Amino acid sequence: MHSIKNLSVRSAWSWVPSLYLAEGIPYVAVMTLATILYDRMGVSHTDIAFYTAWLYLPWVVKPLWSPFVDILRTRRWWIVVMQFIIGAAMAGVAFTIPASFFFQATMAFFWLMAFSSATHDIAADGFYMLALSSHDQSFFVGIRSTFYRIAMIAGQGLLVMLAGSLEVYADVSVAWSLTFAAMAVLFLAFAAYHKWILPYPVTDRDSADTHTVNAVWREFVETFISFFRKPGIVVALVFMLTYRFAEAQLVKIASLFLLDDVASGGLSLTTKQVGFVYGTMGVVALTIGGILGGMAVARHGLRRWLWPMALAITLPNIVYLYMAMAQPASYVVINLCVAVEQFGYGFGFTAYMLYMITISEGRHATAHYALCTAFMALGMMLPGMLAGWLADTLGYTRFFVWIMISCIPVFVILPFLRIPSDFGKKQSE
Repeated sequence: MHSIKNLSVRSAWSWVPSLYLAEGIPYVAVMTLATILYDRMGVSHTDIAFYTAWLYLPWVVKPLWSPFVDILRTRRWWIVVMQFIIGAAMAGVAFTIPASFFFQATMAFFWLMAFSSATHDIAADGFYMLALSSHDQSFFVGIRSTFYRIAMIAGQGLLVMLAGSLEVYADVSVAWSLTFAAMAVLFLAFAAYHKWILPYPVTDRDSADTHTVNAVWREFVETFISFFRKPGIVVALVFMLTYRFAEAQLVKIASLFLLDDVASGGLSLTTKQVGFVYGTMGVVALTIGGILGGMAVARHGLRRWLWPMALAITLPNIVYLYMAMAQPASYVVINLCVAVEQFGYGFGFTAYMLYMITISEGRHATAHYALCTAFMALGMMLPGMLAGWLADTLGYTRFFVWIMISCIPVFVILPFLRIPSDFGKKQSE
């Protein structure tokens, strides 16, 4: 038995890291790389924010088709097929960037990438639970999180820096085409590797033949009804939709602000510099904030840290107001400002994630958590759609003043949240 357990762990090391790299990269491609690409290609900020905000939609509605991923074919099958499709979508972006109709064509491929990525998330998380014992799931949870963050670094940092480096030697469209072509090759390699390396869990099977359509539909409806009947659900939904209200707008404009020229109110950073700021300094600060947030809640419980974390995720946004007003020329100062904001986000986001867990507890915990993440995505999508228009209309300085005003709603709803006094605290305390 001991040797079998060790074999299971060694086997998991061969696929857990690569699977969560593959989960993170397309998400950051859709949410971050698309924004920077369109800015470099001369698309207006209004159009960038509005149309890329719609790319959150697959993550908003994924609970609607997640039961069918569980029933139709195996999770292993879904993982491999979605990775092939994601690779094909990246290739589609690469080939259509130089076209005169690049915006419409690349958006179509980004939509394909987004829906495939959301479906891949469902399958990958389900496969993780089926392929590993509860002990191994606990052991590898930190590993999967680490490699997901590495994907963030690769996407927000290394890939942006690659495109920026290529821009020195080639046209912007060629540079970004080559970047997405490299990503397409990477994902085809991921798909081939996972088709070969992923295990075949006994419980991962096509169960369509054991589920009638009526049974699936009844379970589906019951899951939704039970979620919206939870005590305090209205307050919970308002909180989930407002906690990231300011961030949802800021994230659509931050990179554009750093890239824009000084005469237009921006900071005139190069593409490569923006990749370094967000993909290295930003991600490091984000990770440290997240780790410290988890430690704080583990020591004193979520209720104790809810207000400090809400302050942490909102108040550091003021660094962008400072940068818009001062337009610092120092690259060090810019890195420090972004690091402060990202640290606050990492620390403050802990409360949001844990609160969604408190709401999800019960019989349908997995499905209810998926619904919470859907409302989280909706809370990012709707405000983000108007961010570009607001920035163009108000200018950067007044836009960042509006961002600070947008922090207020979450503090109005905080006093009404119902959180167990010991939630998140170590049992020994």
